Amino acid sequence: MELRDAVLRRRMVRRFDADRDVPEETVLRLLELAVRAPSAGFSQGWDFLVLRGDERDAFWAATSDDGIPDAWLRGVSAAPVLIVCCSDKNAYLRRYARDDKPWKDQSEEHWPVPYWDVDTGMAAMLMLLGAADENLGALFFGVPVERLDAVREEFGIPADRGIVGVVAVGHPAESRPSGSTRAVRRRDFGEVAHFGRFGATADLA
Repeated sequence: MELRDAVLRRRMVRRFDADRDVPEETVLRLLELAVRAPSAGFSQGWDFLVLRGDERDAFWAATSDDGIPDAWLRGVSAAPVLIVCCSDKNAYLRRYARDDKPWKDQSEEHWPVPYWDVDTGMAAMLMLLGAADENLGALFFGVPVERLDAVREEFGIPADRGIVGVVAVGHPAESRPSGSTRAVRRRDFGEVAHFGRFGATADLA
């Protein structure tokens, strides 16, 4: 599949087919794409935790309340693969304190934007596109803030890692769009693109 086709085809899938697995080699291909993401200073401050089977069940137990699951949880928890995307802030602070970089300390104050999270998000995006290329469905979603410690404890994630989000991968249970996106239109190019000055449109004449 061409890149443009993968981008246009990609969508967030919230309902997965619980009876169809994803081969291990496919997951490895997605991870191979993830580590090709750009990172500030080539810091590569990311880790990816792959969960399958009982491990996946433990994730949902750590992040969900007891009781009857809602439609979202029923649909997403059917995904056979979860990839927890973690960021490593200290990798960036150490990298930019080296001799070839401008700062001599490891202060977070130098960073107006947390690039460790931004870059990990870029890696997740490559996995979403890779899933489209593999004719699979995927969803990027966050862990509730009150559940972050439970996930870290359950899977031995170091306290200094940020949990940026999770990529669920599997075969879509249906082809139609799911979730609230059906009621929200895609913003037009002309609304979000600015040329030369914020609010200025392109002169295509």
